[in-house]
Amino acid sequence: MTKGRVVRTPEEIRAWHAEVEGRPFPETVSALLDAAVERFGEDEFLNYFEQGERLSFAGTREQVRRLAHSLTGIGVGKGTHVALMLPNLPAYPVTWLALATLGAVMVPVNNRYTARELRYVLEDSHAEFLVIHRDYFPVIDAVDPLPERMEEERIVTLGARRPGSPHHWPDLLAAGSPAFRPPAAPVPDDLLNIQYTSGTTGFPKGCMLSQRYWSQAGHVARAQVDFEVTRILCAQFFYYMDPQLFVSLALHAGAAVYFADRLRASRFMEWVREHDIDFVFLFEPIFKQPEHPEDGRNRLGLACLFGLTPENHAPLEARFATTAREWYGMTEIGAGVYMPMDHAHMVGSGSCGIASPFRETMLCEAGSWRPVARGEAGELCVRGPGMMQGYYGKPEANAESLRDGWFRTGDLFRQDDEGFFYIVGRVKDMIRRSAENIAAREVEAVLRTHPQVREAAVVAVPDGYRGEEVKAYVQLMPGLARNEVPPEAIFDHCRANLASFKVPRYLEYRDGFAYGPADRVEKHRLVAESDDLRRHSYDRVDGVWR
Repeated sequence: MTKGRVVRTPEEIRAWHAEVEGRPFPETVSALLDAAVERFGEDEFLNYFEQGERLSFAGTREQVRRLAHSLTGIGVGKGTHVALMLPNLPAYPVTWLALATLGAVMVPVNNRYTARELRYVLEDSHAEFLVIHRDYFPVIDAVDPLPERMEEERIVTLGARRPGSPHHWPDLLAAGSPAFRPPAAPVPDDLLNIQYTSGTTGFPKGCMLSQRYWSQAGHVARAQVDFEVTRILCAQFFYYMDPQLFVSLALHAGAAVYFADRLRASRFMEWVREHDIDFVFLFEPIFKQPEHPEDGRNRLGLACLFGLTPENHAPLEARFATTAREWYGMTEIGAGVYMPMDHAHMVGSGSCGIASPFRETMLCEAGSWRPVARGEAGELCVRGPGMMQGYYGKPEANAESLRDGWFRTGDLFRQDDEGFFYIVGRVKDMIRRSAENIAAREVEAVLRTHPQVREAAVVAVPDGYRGEEVKAYVQLMPGLARNEVPPEAIFDHCRANLASFKVPRYLEYRDGFAYGPADRVEKHRLVAESDDLRRHSYDRVDGVWR
């Protein structure tokens, strides 16, 4: 797929970036939707192929205006914070775009959260309304009492009606007018999302993302893809940034987004072939599926990668007959670093590429703002328009992470003499399990609430399939024998208080821990004890001691 592409020089790429940054584009999502309808009208836009539901650009805007009209009738207006806890349904992008039209703020909630986690997000985000699917009624039912700003009559249901919640999403959609216009159009810096992402404080932090953030993200993605994108496959949930990025990209490009109910690695390439997909985010578990004789018979023009094992890069391109390129981004910054499509000579290098349009980068000593020399590892700091406005209600975190427009990513990189970036590791005490970020401190906090656990420490275990798995070390209360507190009792406690992806896979009992000067467990000592951290652990998945 890279055949025929001429490799641009660094000077040519810099000139092209300047040209991309100078192109006009709608700077609010609501204006972007209107522009897309003018250009693409009845062309296909949203396709929920597993549910048999499709919407055109024009049909989507009609639903968006109807819903926005009804939302104003129940008290949603500019600046209102509305939480959404939904599966992958057309209602999700329609609601997001309706809130964008009103200048309101969406708070997407991970649909695997427990009542404890949902309460935290509702309280922390100052959410006033909640749109929730029937699958998660037991979660909101367990949030008793509701947070201060939330009332039963402000809960909008979908999939079924719920006692005490008078508003049903289909009724709101049906009652609204397609001729509705908001009293005041949003502006580029108006807040659109409070998007939660895990951090080292033990609880997720809400990234304040503006209308400009999302429209610019789609503009940049369209530029970085050097062909006309027509069909995008999205199997991620909408509480991630990926689906919203895809929607923005599709609005810019006139493409259709094909939504799966959830990611299934075994079906992914079958969907790509069946629906003539030409753009995807491709994850390593998909490559590790058994080979299929039809793997290379697809229309994929680009597969974006995220931390793929370098040795698998060339075989992946050959197997799927496509161009595959590393991109690096995060909720806080949107696009950060990318590998240009014409740089086939970098396949297998492990490099994430160069700074994206609208982005400046520098590497600093971890925990400081002092730049490191070229070739040395340092924390990646990023600056540019269209990044997050800060963490919602977290002045200390903002002071630590933001300075003069620069954001400290918490990721360690090195940069070679030609300017290419290579990720080295993470400064933050985080575990990356598949596509999920897990704060070790949050899992430790839950473990410590078990009445029979005195102390806990959580670390990452390298895993060939998911990247990393979660291991917990626990010290029981004095006088308790290990057979009195079996692993399943601890796992059950975690399941009751943590989303499933945060529940440790491995558990090791300890008689005690070594502590550092700040009275914290010295986890580096635990990690250094063995070249295989699975050893001496109970494996929850396989049900065996290792």
